[in-house]
Amino acid sequence: MDPLQKKDLENIWHPCSQMKDYENFPPIIIDKGEGIYLYDIHGKHYIDAISSWWVNLFGHNNKRINNALKKQVDSLEHVIFSNFSHKPAIELSEKILEVSPKGLSKIFFGDNGSSAVEISLKLSFQYHKQIGFKNKTKFISLKDGYHGETIGALSVSKTPLYSEIYNEILIQTIEVNSPNCFRCPYLKTRETCNTECFLEMEKTIKENHQDITAVIIEPMVQCASGMKMYPKEYLIKLRELTKLYNINLIADEIAVGFGRTGKFFGVDHANITPDIMCVSKGLTGGYLPLSLVITTNEIYNAFYDDYEKLKSFLHSHSYSGNPLACSVAIETLNIFKEENTLDKLKHKSKYLKNSVENLFKDLDYVGEIRSMGMICAIELVKDKKSKEPFDFKDRIGYKIYKIALENSLILRPLGNVLYFMPPYIITNQQIDEMINIALFSYKKFFK
Repeated sequence: MDPLQKKDLENIWHPCSQMKDYENFPPIIIDKGEGIYLYDIHGKHYIDAISSWWVNLFGHNNKRINNALKKQVDSLEHVIFSNFSHKPAIELSEKILEVSPKGLSKIFFGDNGSSAVEISLKLSFQYHKQIGFKNKTKFISLKDGYHGETIGALSVSKTPLYSEIYNEILIQTIEVNSPNCFRCPYLKTRETCNTECFLEMEKTIKENHQDITAVIIEPMVQCASGMKMYPKEYLIKLRELTKLYNINLIADEIAVGFGRTGKFFGVDHANITPDIMCVSKGLTGGYLPLSLVITTNEIYNAFYDDYEKLKSFLHSHSYSGNPLACSVAIETLNIFKEENTLDKLKHKSKYLKNSVENLFKDLDYVGEIRSMGMICAIELVKDKKSKEPFDFKDRIGYKIYKIALENSLILRPLGNVLYFMPPYIITNQQIDEMINIALFSYKKFFK
């Protein structure tokens, strides 16, 4: 074991890990990054197929973003954001509203995805309280949804792996079964579906609408539960129903925003405007922590009054509106606009999808391949006909991940789902390299 690895394990508790695994599989110490590649301290390179937890859009060591950060650090690193402001925050606000769904007009700054969700939940609850709907205290969220790790965010995250152990201290919410296109309980396919799965949501809202303040949802893709993709019609119906019953729709765009699904935001597929939208991750191109909660004038105005009436939203973070983070977020948005990123991704995402399907679709343990934009997922099953899943405890994905790492590819599966979410700068040749290593790793494990 390298001395740096030893020092790491003496002091550091890594996230989303069973540290006992590190006894035989110590952390890889990364020294530098360039494009889609990361390089460890021994010079070995790795393809970053997951954009370093879905945040890196335009490659590591991106010169444009580097220069924006260097320029900003020479003028202002941080300032309290209460009663003070600065040019990067103002410019970022203008630019993000230009690409946001029509009707979103006010921005509240946070510093990570979980904090954005916490802000959204509190905003919705306080909003309804202040406009006279004091019974609206409950949240609806989808089974297998994921919205973060803090207590409020975890309360609306219905993926048991992350939340079950904390049930006794979580906020009580209403859970509705999520769309499951691969194992549809209505025996429909993606081609024959009429969003029958929405019936449960409709019934739940109609029966409980007087108590519901908001529905929170990951638009188009439930990422952490295995890249589960569902039709835009579900979002359209949900928006119509929440409007009818004065329920806020919170769109958690943290993982799916900024082009990842092929549209700038996931809700753009359905051409809807949520009441509250959370963004983070790709916002800064993978450089610095920052999140935004984007909402409507209607919600904003419910908090606008004399201070004495205590209608203010008394929520803050020390690093809210950090100028360094705002400056790289501005450059990220500039790259989208000036380099026609979304147009380029149309061709690249099609190549990614076709390449994965050509190599994986006929393999014995591949149950489904699902793609949307620059997300492509492969769900592994014991039996293709019955769709019987592998036991989570078998750690099939984890074992394939280790083989891939030995061969210079970072996969980081979600249970038994292998997925590709590479930086947008990846070339077709690099896509081929990435997929072929994944295929080799699959075949080596199942040989």
